[in-house]
Amino acid sequence: MGAYDDILNLPYPIPTRHPRMPMADRAAQFQPFQALSGYGSAIQETVRVTGERVELTEDEKGVLDEKLRHLFETGEEGVFTYFLPDEKKSGGTYVATMGRIRKIDPLQGCVVLMDGTAISIEDILEIKGEAVQDNPF
Repeated sequence: MGAYDDILNLPYPIPTRHPRMPMADRAAQFQPFQALSGYGSAIQETVRVTGERVELTEDEKGVLDEKLRHLFETGEEGVFTYFLPDEKKSGGTYVATMGRIRKIDPLQGCVVLMDGTAISIEDILEIKGEAVQDNPF
């Protein structure tokens, strides 16, 4: 016979003064303590993959130049795929945007679209458009 056999099978007492804590609040008090704030985001930034810029040949650059000139002269819309450098790491990613060319700035070396997007000519990988694809540059 044990020392607590007399109270072992008694019902659990329900508090009368204080309401019971909700289960969601009880679970929150057992969450792990984050001793190093920002460590998780630093790990995610390290794991994030960036791509490298593709270098075009002179022939490919000439074809892109002709496509740019054609889109600028006709005012047609095109899809520009260009390299966007990453702000935090080396490398970057290729982004595609659609638009009409507002101006080609040879001094800055960029193409400005109607929506204000400025794209460096050196970063352009590909240009697609309805008339551009049919044109045998």
